[in-house]
Amino acid sequence: MVAALDRRYPPAWAEEWDRVGLVVGEPDQPVRRVACVVDVVPETVDEALAAGADMIVAHHPLLLRGVSSVAATTFKGRIVHRLIKADVALYVAHTNADVADPGVSDALAARFGLTGLRPLHRPRPGSPADAPGRGIGRIGELPTPVTLAELTRLAADVLPVTAWGVRAAGDPGRMVRTLAVSGGSGDAFLAEAAAAGVDAFLTADLRHHPAGEHLAAGGPALLDAAHWATERPWLDDLAAHLADDLGVETVVSDLDTDPWTLHAAAPRPDDKEPRP
Repeated sequence: MVAALDRRYPPAWAEEWDRVGLVVGEPDQPVRRVACVVDVVPETVDEALAAGADMIVAHHPLLLRGVSSVAATTFKGRIVHRLIKADVALYVAHTNADVADPGVSDALAARFGLTGLRPLHRPRPGSPADAPGRGIGRIGELPTPVTLAELTRLAADVLPVTAWGVRAAGDPGRMVRTLAVSGGSGDAFLAEAAAAGVDAFLTADLRHHPAGEHLAAGGPALLDAAHWATERPWLDDLAAHLADDLGVETVVSDLDTDPWTLHAAAPRPDDKEPRP
């Protein structure tokens, strides 16, 4: 199983700072059922164990930064101990799955029916991931042009539901024909979305100042969704690959691991009832 995942998402494709591949378990461990998750947290581990999974394949690394201990007195240490005691392996495909073709943003683009896909951010020339079709994010054409307001409503409908929802920046009546999408944090690619000439860019974790400066410079409209919601679609593609090509059973976690749990939209000034 590890060798098969390494072939589809080679660890060499990951960014230098990333930590991917087998985290817990033996490489030759028999695997009959795989749980596919975005985040390795106690709740998704609970789901995997309850489903009888032999392996968890996660998008986000459990141990991204250096650690000096995995003692059970720590949050991540408790997860490691629990997986080892249950004989459940953990494998991570992160930026190597982002850059893959098909990868994380292909699954996101499919939710919008985008066609004519091409990468938003190409790998560094000469890097292991450098090849036609590979790269972070995707640019494509919508089936039918829509206004930004309509696209925002569509995004809320086709993406997994979260308390965060979807917010947009730009003229609500702006027509959108070409859309760039990037699963996960994408404000590092604002300049590339602008250079590509797209009408709108959907991603997650957009920040106040970069977004404002981007719009002030005439960049494309922005849609900001929950981080988890933009990466959850990839789990379906991953599960289909594992089941169809490797013949293992799969379970996909729909547990919303976005940290934001409440959202209250303030009424617009013209919606407020007059005071007596």
